[in-house]
Amino acid sequence: MDLALQELTRRIFPLCEDYVLVRQFVESRSHFKNGLVNHALAAALRAFLLDYQAMVAQLEHQFRLGRLSVQGLWFFCQRMMSSLNALVVLVEKATFNNTSGSATLNLLQSQAKAMGGDSAVRSLLEKMTEYASAAYLRMLERWVYEGVIDDPYGEFFIAENKSLQKESLTQDYDAKYWQQRYSLKEGIPSFLTNVAAMILTTGKYLNVMRECGHNVQVSLENSKLMSFGSNHQYLECIKSAYDFASGELLTLMKDKYDLIGKLRSLKRYLLLDQGDFLVHFMDIAREELMKKPEEISAEKLQSLLDIALRSTAASSDPTHEELICCVERSSLLKKLATLKDLDCACPADKLIAADVDQLMQLSITGLETFCLSNKVQWPLSLVISRKALTKYQLIFRVLFHCKHVSRQLCAAWQIQQVFRSVKILGTPILRSSILCRSMLKFVNSLLHYLTFEVLEPNWHSMHDRLQTARSIDEVIQIHDLFLQKCLKECLLLSPELLVKVEKLKALCLQYATSIQLLMPSIEVANSENTSKAGKSKSRTNISQDRDQQLKLASENVVMSESILKFEAAFNSELQSLAPTLSNSSHAEPYLTHLAQCILGVRMDQ
Repeated sequence: MDLALQELTRRIFPLCEDYVLVRQFVESRSHFKNGLVNHALAAALRAFLLDYQAMVAQLEHQFRLGRLSVQGLWFFCQRMMSSLNALVVLVEKATFNNTSGSATLNLLQSQAKAMGGDSAVRSLLEKMTEYASAAYLRMLERWVYEGVIDDPYGEFFIAENKSLQKESLTQDYDAKYWQQRYSLKEGIPSFLTNVAAMILTTGKYLNVMRECGHNVQVSLENSKLMSFGSNHQYLECIKSAYDFASGELLTLMKDKYDLIGKLRSLKRYLLLDQGDFLVHFMDIAREELMKKPEEISAEKLQSLLDIALRSTAASSDPTHEELICCVERSSLLKKLATLKDLDCACPADKLIAADVDQLMQLSITGLETFCLSNKVQWPLSLVISRKALTKYQLIFRVLFHCKHVSRQLCAAWQIQQVFRSVKILGTPILRSSILCRSMLKFVNSLLHYLTFEVLEPNWHSMHDRLQTARSIDEVIQIHDLFLQKCLKECLLLSPELLVKVEKLKALCLQYATSIQLLMPSIEVANSENTSKAGKSKSRTNISQDRDQQLKLASENVVMSESILKFEAAFNSELQSLAPTLSNSSHAEPYLTHLAQCILGVRMDQ
């Protein structure tokens, strides 16, 4: 054979090899296990091979007519050779990496970009990409328009964890339902990378509505995801689907399920915005709450709470029936130590070591561990989860205990009023009266700060921001930020300050209890009752006996030493609080307001 013809023939042989390789790839990728994207790519390649076979048939016809030379064969095969060669490079990489799904689409795109200098080959690869992506876009359509994962071969970039149930939101503090029920997998198609989070969120919103029994009607006019060409029309379709799902779910939550009303109910009862029911409840449940936590009957407390709610202004509020009584088994500091995700500035072991009740040898009762909870139904549990409710309960425990301390100090104050007739300056009675006023001022100022400097302004700020929220994720973020800020400004994330405040409250309680034990108010009352019954005694004798008894009480050594001890301890703790607040107020401005409320001074003085 002529050497020139031999060389020309050798150049044609790779075309045949390329055809064989592509055909083998088509046959291997047509099996079910290879996934929809590979099926679609194999079908597109099969169609291309039909064009190749048609070309061969035409060349053979020309050969039979005696019109085809080797040079002519070489000329007619040029275009097909470059196309088949590009496809061989593609199938070899796909075979070597065993690609499927989004990996196959990414490979197709990268190969098309690499052929920028050959418009014909680039156009061919783009056409292959379009065919292969059709099946993927159908999966994407079902997700963003119906919230359904139709992925029989695990190719879609969104995974579903069916073990996570929505009920866990109200039961598990660390529930990951919203974050992990649906999640992004590795290997997102490059043309969807920038909108992957939006796609995930869109389907999640549709799923919530479907689980609520809400029929979602998404308009598909001009919204079919046919391709992901350079006009980016598919991005507009995805954005449109997201806006629809987001607005529809937010409207559903606000209108049908009254999200704002539920948050207002939590403010009313767990943040003590409406306190009349609590006063009545503390009166009728005092005996039960003074028991140890393990001895308290939650059922009895619940019935007493229902009585208090029905006999106050709360009876006109239908949401009061959703309140639940809870009794924790540990103190507030121990509870904080168990919540690892809170941004506390102190390790858990130090929190436990600084437990005020242990340091001051106080026994824990229901008055320190009582809290309220609330029944939250789906889908409101997305916003008001178990974790969010726990944060509400921490704030409630602080407020409830402050109310309890204030009531005890008021009771001690009332007992001391019996001694007002003893006009002996400098006696322990007078010192006790002054100390009681100081303690009451401290506790009531703390309550005022928590209610009017922290909870009220933060709640109104949250309420205003919720009015402009555009998605349920934004609502969750706003609500979580509100709770985090309240926890921080209520000192629950500042253990050093919280321990000092708890010590001051514990001293107030010890003082109030001692006053009720040491001051002979009961004996005085009995003396008065006896004098009224004994008609033989003169009024003069009754007055003399009463004054003598009160004078003896005022000179009681045990009571005198106790009052001096409480006064020194309280003033010492209160004075030590000032520098702590001063040192921290530069980084945390809200502590300036706390100092003004509790200490009655400005930090710059």
